[in-house]
Amino acid sequence: MTQLAAPRTTRAGRNLPAAVTVAVVLLGAVGASLFIRKDAFAVFAVLAVSAAMWELAQAFARRSIHLPLVPLIVGAAGILVSAYVAGPEALFVAFLLTVGGAVVWRVLDGSGEAALRDASAATFAAAYLPFLGGFVMLMLAEPDGPARVALFILLAVACDTGGYVVGTLLGRHPLAPSVSPKKSWEGLFGSLVLTSVVGVVGIQTVFHGEPLVGAILGVGVVVSATLGDLAESMIKRDLELKDMGRLLPGHGGVLDRLDSLLLTAPTVWVLLTYLQPPAG
Repeated sequence: MTQLAAPRTTRAGRNLPAAVTVAVVLLGAVGASLFIRKDAFAVFAVLAVSAAMWELAQAFARRSIHLPLVPLIVGAAGILVSAYVAGPEALFVAFLLTVGGAVVWRVLDGSGEAALRDASAATFAAAYLPFLGGFVMLMLAEPDGPARVALFILLAVACDTGGYVVGTLLGRHPLAPSVSPKKSWEGLFGSLVLTSVVGVVGIQTVFHGEPLVGAILGVGVVVSATLGDLAESMIKRDLELKDMGRLLPGHGGVLDRLDSLLLTAPTVWVLLTYLQPPAG
């Protein structure tokens, strides 16, 4: 009797065909929403952050930490939309209102040590997901916003791809073995090279900017994306989880795809705002 071949997996135990298919579909959806109607990308971002918030709530529940999901998801939409429509000040105000609403919501359910713990976790969740994600909306709101967001995503993808390829082929020296054993210094170098190349080419091709700006972007993205990835790895290790969810076959959860993007968003926004000001 003929046996069916097992799905091809990576060294990390991923289903490679599924991972590639999902990645292509996601990139296609992001590209279409950005360049056909950028308002659609804002909706896409709200859905992604909401899904990630749900995953984070499920993960925290393993440690008896209960996030007030209703005010957090409503607040997440408000934070992202406010950033897109009204700028940095509105982003900050909407974040404060979300935190206040989440804390009040949780306190109304009961006071005590559990309420304090849940309220603190809600503050972290609001800062980690919608607040950091709001910087993508700030980039999107610019006249050349789709190009800025596209470059931001390409830089993050280059960082992940360069690190994975070089780390898989040449990785010998662990970068942070107690947090993420599969990350290596060789992979970090691969990330740095590919991300810098993408930064230089992107800045010159799309914005007609200086190569130095692209190189600075590359370095900044590698630092922030690596820290973001390690931060989520620490959370998962503490929660005894391999993935934050299973919504994306071959990738884990939505939050597993957003981890490096979250810290990268404010980094790219700051660097582009001051080194490559928006077109008029």
